[in-house]
Amino acid sequence: MKRLLWLLPLVVALTPSLASAQMIPLVTSTPMANGETEYALGIQILMVMTVLTLLPAMLITMTAFTRILIVLAILRQALGTAQTPSNQIILGLALFLTLFIMSPVIDLVWADALSPFLDGNMAFDEALNVAQVPLREFMFAQTRESDLAMFAELGGYGAFGSREDVPLFVLLPSFLTSELKTAFQIGFLLFVPFLVIDLVVAAVLMSMGMMMLSPIIISLPFKLMLFVLIDGWSLISATLVSSFAV
Repeated sequence: MKRLLWLLPLVVALTPSLASAQMIPLVTSTPMANGETEYALGIQILMVMTVLTLLPAMLITMTAFTRILIVLAILRQALGTAQTPSNQIILGLALFLTLFIMSPVIDLVWADALSPFLDGNMAFDEALNVAQVPLREFMFAQTRESDLAMFAELGGYGAFGSREDVPLFVLLPSFLTSELKTAFQIGFLLFVPFLVIDLVVAAVLMSMGMMMLSPIIISLPFKLMLFVLIDGWSLISATLVSSFAV
């Protein structure tokens, strides 16, 4: 109790300074000579943090990441290796393959939008509109016309005259739906050879009367040997990269 009494004068002394600190304006804007508005540091930090929180969503919905991750996950399931390679390795490989595929788009966004905006030669709204152009072109190249027409119909839109007339919230679900279809098609083609090995091993074991032995235990070395002999990881990576060629 005595210690609390000793702290009371300190609290009383700090109360005016705390009250004055609360009066510091963090949300302020200052008009500039060129007609633009300069925001306070607090708003700038808030805008940067908002963009950073949207980066994972942009990575999933607007890039090649979804297709690559699904194909690699199906490949691991087809091999029957449980958690090998681990989720971290698959995510890392999918991320770097995505960066490799999206590098031309990233270069265009940097050169046409981000770099002029950072240099102060372009407003934020204009930079945002310019940055959408290469991303939209990439998504249009991978989107099926049937999926785009389906979401346009669901949204109550008519036929679009050009790609510029397609809203982003119509293009994004169309792109993701097309990516899921393509990923499962590639995954099916990858699954078939390994499924044949499982069927052959199961038939051989059944003919030998070894029905209590799991076919997966016997077929796993053969699937791994086949995958290594054909240089599977290089083949899968090359197939995924070439699948995004326009």
